[in-house]
Amino acid sequence: METALYVLLIITSISLIAVVLLQSGRSAGLSGAISGGAEQLMGKQKARGIEAFLSRATVVLSVLFFVFSLLLAYFL
Repeated sequence: METALYVLLIITSISLIAVVLLQSGRSAGLSGAISGGAEQLMGKQKARGIEAFLSRATVVLSVLFFVFSLLLAYFL
């Protein structure tokens, strides 16, 4: 059981790292940080296509990482 959790945790963590690195940056310098934050806060732009997929995959993989980590800590 522990070995399976270790393997799942490693696969999930590598996948999470890859998905985060594949995402594009949301701001372009200082001006993008100021105006981009306001646009995200107000929800003016929605992610479409591959950006939406990567965003959802990040959330799913991070939840899986958290669950596998808790399960592994519980069984050890």
